Amino acid sequence: MELAKVIGNVVATVKIENLGAGKLLLVKSIDENGNEIGNPQVALDTIGAGEEEIVLLVRGSSARVSLSNKSSVDLNVVGIVDNIRSNGKVVYIKNEPILKE
Repeated sequence: MELAKVIGNVVATVKIENLGAGKLLLVKSIDENGNEIGNPQVALDTIGAGEEEIVLLVRGSSARVSLSNKSSVDLNVVGIVDNIRSNGKVVYIKNEPILKE
């Protein structure tokens, strides 16, 4: 699993049928300290995550298995994070800004 921040959404009016069960989110991976890393990616969300939330992602075969319809998904939101504690420090609490030292 990976951590990512929801930075937006993607609208695709023409898509395969089995993507109809969720929305497409624009996400950016974060490290254990809440810093954004890498390039933005599109993930399928079937649990209702929103912009600025931190989410758990699975990719590849795990992303496909996590969906009951076995769609052609490579990146899937499987959880909304409530808090992150890393190296003895709280680095994220939902509904509060990411803490920086």
